[in-house]
Amino acid sequence: MTLHAGHIGLNVTDLDRSLAFYRDVLGFAVLAEGKEDGDRRYAFLGDGGDHPVLTLWQQAQGPYGGDRAGLHHLAFAADSVEQVERYETALKAYGAEFAYEGVVAHREGAASGGIFFHDPDGTRLEISVPSGAEHAPAPHAEAPTCGFF
Repeated sequence: MTLHAGHIGLNVTDLDRSLAFYRDVLGFAVLAEGKEDGDRRYAFLGDGGDHPVLTLWQQAQGPYGGDRAGLHHLAFAADSVEQVERYETALKAYGAEFAYEGVVAHREGAASGGIFFHDPDGTRLEISVPSGAEHAPAPHAEAPTCGFF
């Protein structure tokens, strides 16, 4: 038996703000939205298919905390470095906070790399490609770049 990722669920503090980010900036399609008892709202987001890739749950009381057990970061795969750079431009226009300037390599001498940034609640995100970042700088010489933001 082999497992593969089905979807990722994120707790958010403000569903409308997070929907604007994931839908309008990153391009996810809203598959469904709903509301449970009280103010607990949710949205299922997809990437063009019928199945959710990401679910947002408005139930967090505060921002993401990288010092607690759980999610370290969420990584998305792009088709090309040029596509990563287009996302970078959209994220900068949105005002997203970046961990590094521009596309960076995953480690010294790696062909893979991408951009590292934060969503509106501070969740650490990455958009990367497996190749095409050969000439990008590596913020950390020996260790994986994604481990240090």
